[in-house]
Amino acid sequence: MLLSYLPLLIIALFGVGAFYASRARISAAPQRSLPGLPGHYGWYGTLWTVVPAALVYAVWTVVDDQVIRNLVLSDFPDLSGTAATLLYVSIENAAAGVVTDHVPMASVELLLNLENLSAAARFALVTAVSVLGFFWGWRRIRPELTARDRVETALLVALFIASIIAILTTVGIVLSLVFETFRFFQLVSPFEFFFGLEWSPQIALREDQVAASGAFGAVPVFAGTLLITVIAMLVAGPIGLMSAIYLAEYAHPRVRAVIKPLLEILAGIPTVVYGFFAALVLAPSMRNLGVDLGLTISSESALAAGLIMGIMIIPFVSSLSDDIMTAVPMSLREGSYGLGATASETIKRVILPAATPGIVGGFMLAISRAIGETMIVVMAAGLAANLTANPFEAVTTVTVQIATLLVGDHEFDSEKTMAAFALGLTLFIVTLALNVVALRVVQKYSERYE
Repeated sequence: MLLSYLPLLIIALFGVGAFYASRARISAAPQRSLPGLPGHYGWYGTLWTVVPAALVYAVWTVVDDQVIRNLVLSDFPDLSGTAATLLYVSIENAAAGVVTDHVPMASVELLLNLENLSAAARFALVTAVSVLGFFWGWRRIRPELTARDRVETALLVALFIASIIAILTTVGIVLSLVFETFRFFQLVSPFEFFFGLEWSPQIALREDQVAASGAFGAVPVFAGTLLITVIAMLVAGPIGLMSAIYLAEYAHPRVRAVIKPLLEILAGIPTVVYGFFAALVLAPSMRNLGVDLGLTISSESALAAGLIMGIMIIPFVSSLSDDIMTAVPMSLREGSYGLGATASETIKRVILPAATPGIVGGFMLAISRAIGETMIVVMAAGLAANLTANPFEAVTTVTVQIATLLVGDHEFDSEKTMAAFALGLTLFIVTLALNVVALRVVQKYSERYE
């Protein structure tokens, strides 16, 4: 195990050494004639030392397992597919010290020998490449070398690769959602999914069980998500916006320095804490209040989940709105006051209209967060897919159903499991649409105040 990670330590040590050695080599030259700072030459030497060795380490690590697997299984030419995989897993477990029966010990010893040989060879090769890279870069350190341009080019390439990885990862996630959703719609009609009024995806494991076929009408799930989101935004929107107005326009700097961090502490509280508070305090209190008022309020209700979710989102709305209002140019305020407007008139007719694009964008992001919340809904709203507009009843949301569908003993290609991908793709499209609307609003109204 130590030999597996020792090459990384070698690469790091040689990289640090290359930085100081390269910088020291150029420090003797007249500094005014250099096309860059000594640090650029240090980073140039580090790049030649670290990058090739790191690439060798990464490629060796990726290829290593497959090569060893093929060599170990070459003694069993009759095995293939799942049987070969099971045998190799047993050999790996035996090599790791886990006792397994009927494992050929010769293969176990071969696996251990190959792993040790591979680790030693990787260590030697990475060390050699690091040494060669170090001397190659160090010898190229000269006053006429444009080290700054080359280091910046290397950083640009690294940033480009990081961007490509992020884009490809996103594309891969979306394609996986689309592919699994397409498979789901081959089994369940899209019309039933988007317009059906009954959601009961509990597919029986055996055909003779009750409810052997589920119902996949997702309208109750979408309705529950919308109901809780509306309640949450009715709480978070006004309170967050008013607190932002107070902090940005009325609060004394000392008061603002105290209140704003305290308000943002709410954003750092884990959602499970909000869920506990809603399940143990808020929901029972609401139920008892309902009894006193003659109302029937469920122990797990959309109102409890929406209220606590709104409290959770308040700092999100407040902080974004506060930042946007404080960013409004002071010249607009001064012009309003110069015309004789009061503070409240300036806020209503100048500050808020100028900050509307950003505030709307913040609200859209808050809605996206409310739609994606899971823990609070599980603990406070329940799992029942009821098609109702009554906030006193239990409902469920898309994210809760996704989490529920992927838990259990069903096969990965069953309708129940693939329904989670259909819900996920629908949620992705809705969230994307909200973000596009927010971006469009910001772009449209930002031009008015430029």
